[in-house]
Amino acid sequence: MRWDRLFDDLQAQIEAAEAAELAGEVTERTRIEVGALHLADRLRAAVDHRVLFTCHGGEKVAGTLRRVGPDWLLVAEHAAREALLPLAAVTSVAGLGPLSAPGDQGFVAARLDLRYALRGLARDRAGVAVTLGDAGTVVGTVDRVGADFVEIAEHPGGELRRARAVRQVRAVPLAAIAVIRTGGS
Repeated sequence: MRWDRLFDDLQAQIEAAEAAELAGEVTERTRIEVGALHLADRLRAAVDHRVLFTCHGGEKVAGTLRRVGPDWLLVAEHAAREALLPLAAVTSVAGLGPLSAPGDQGFVAARLDLRYALRGLARDRAGVAVTLGDAGTVVGTVDRVGADFVEIAEHPGGELRRARAVRQVRAVPLAAIAVIRTGGS
């Protein structure tokens, strides 16, 4: 009887030590996996959820995350307005759930960078309001997209781009952009 209790006690100690070792190993592996995640991996898991972004210049964008590109995000602020955010302009994100979606981006999607999205706006002749990192805003139409800049024909918001309405064409470095909004207010 006494030997049985001794062996049971030793067995319980061994099992507790093995459980503690396994828990430590799981914790360490989890830290390693989280350390390999990128912000885009966290954001892909939040597509179709409401999220709050803070960007350079203190600009806040709240809405439903629609798409995550390799270096940009598309947020539906409301039914009539969308915001295109350069990922590099995001300073914080609130409202993310616990999940991540690592490696879900395909080869083609990885090549559709911010310049590609801006070229789509230029092709569509969509009116934009571009908030800069210094909190200034440029309103008009995207004319051209270069390797590291975008040219915006400045004209009053809500008007179509017509030569007589264009006040000037401004080149804006992509790195200076905090938020690009399309649609109404």
